[in-house]
Amino acid sequence: MSGQDKPHYLGHRARLRGRLTREPKALADYELLELILAQVLTRADTKPLAKALLARFGTLAGVFAAPEDQLLALDGFGPALCAHWTLLRELLARLAEGGLAPRQVLSGPEAVIAAARARFGRSGTEEFWAALLDNKNRVLAWERVSQGTVDQTAVYPREILALALKHKASGLILVHNHPGGDPRPSEADIRITAQLARAATDLGLRLLDHLIVAEDRHVSFQEQGLL
Repeated sequence: MSGQDKPHYLGHRARLRGRLTREPKALADYELLELILAQVLTRADTKPLAKALLARFGTLAGVFAAPEDQLLALDGFGPALCAHWTLLRELLARLAEGGLAPRQVLSGPEAVIAAARARFGRSGTEEFWAALLDNKNRVLAWERVSQGTVDQTAVYPREILALALKHKASGLILVHNHPGGDPRPSEADIRITAQLARAATDLGLRLLDHLIVAEDRHVSFQEQGLL
């Protein structure tokens, strides 16, 4: 293929990569998306789809948190890109979970909040997770307890306590998300946390906090005096 026959986007893509190498921060959000999309759509002009994604979902965070069915509704976004998106989301979640690595000492809830936001903070369904700690607040495990619907998830104190006993934990931090965007605890949240706190105390466990995350906001039961 001669230089004149090459698709115009190949030269544009090469220039974007050059700019990325020299000064990554200089690239606009849609230009970053162009290059990410090009990893799968190697023979297509990815600029229109990159701009369509941002127009539909608002921000890079919104693009990567978008539900699969809404992504597939965009012209040009197919199953291969969905698989690539899943890969990228999992990579981002695992990077954010670095603060919850085994034996990592927690001095506050920040690492749990960061991990929860990356893993399920923008999920369209509720998820309930637990960080299990030893008597020196070192991380033993970070595990999902349950996954539910858009507005609730079934949480049973005995399952959480059994998980703590399985890992020989002495403390735990609970966290779940509110898909609607409002992190304020519901009456059910307050009630189940009180039940868990009583049951944990009876077993000699410390319920250190219960966190609710919703996109860029969170609520701590400990900070709110609810524990």
